[in-house]
Amino acid sequence: MRKKILLACAGLLFSQLASASDALPQRWVSAGGAFSEWVVALGGESKLVGVDSTSQYPRSLHSLPGIGYQRALAAEGILALRPDILVGSSEMGPPPVLEQLKASGVRIELLSAKADVPALQQNLTTLGQLLGQQNQAQALLSNYQQRLHQQAAVVKQARQQHPAPRVLLLLSHSGGNLQVAGKDTLAAWMIEQAGGQSLGEHTGYKPVSSEAMLALDPQVILLAGSRLQGDAARNALLEQNPVLAQTQAGRDGRVLVIDPTLLVGGLGPRVPDTLATLTAAFYPHAKTLSAEAGQ
Repeated sequence: MRKKILLACAGLLFSQLASASDALPQRWVSAGGAFSEWVVALGGESKLVGVDSTSQYPRSLHSLPGIGYQRALAAEGILALRPDILVGSSEMGPPPVLEQLKASGVRIELLSAKADVPALQQNLTTLGQLLGQQNQAQALLSNYQQRLHQQAAVVKQARQQHPAPRVLLLLSHSGGNLQVAGKDTLAAWMIEQAGGQSLGEHTGYKPVSSEAMLALDPQVILLAGSRLQGDAARNALLEQNPVLAQTQAGRDGRVLVIDPTLLVGGLGPRVPDTLATLTAAFYPHAKTLSAEAGQ
């Protein structure tokens, strides 16, 4: 009798676990590079059936069907993938498309694209719950916070040796239009976290005249969005925008290229590595920087 009771309890428990698993969304579409990367980091890559154009990492995502740019989604293409859920931020749209998807039974999960740790904590908590990976989400968050703490120690050490460099981030769009990153952007947050002084005084991204960029006289220029890399990107930027060659950054050849997909979807998994790379570039003459400094 006791054996039958144990078997019955085990069967009930298994049934409840299976039911809970079935309740979780199994077919995912993600719009936002950082969100897609976190889904992968949480073990959910096999559930992704489509991603937007900013979801470029890991490279394995390239094999998935594309749904276009996060701000210009089309309902038909997404519905063809039969998703249970679409994750993105408030930048995702247009709104009528989201309403059409909701009406078709697709769950819309809006995450935060803010560049701060509380927003990241909420994003990872939500994704961990939706993927059934709450413990993994907490572990990823703890590691991330530790790396940011180490990064802050490195920057503190660097600034004891040298003043913060003046940094201008330029976002290149198709057609060669350049926009400067200002306040309340992930770009400005990254510059500050890496030990630089962000020069954009406006809010968001906006075009700035050549005269204004020359007056800012950045010591370092970050270029996001170029199809070129390294010296080729730097040479093309200065050739197409001669005024930048007159800045201190242009004269010293301190034009760095960063991946624009790092700037979409809030704090992503690759941000700590990028911060370390930028800090080394911002302070090339500093004595050996140690993450243990100041701890």
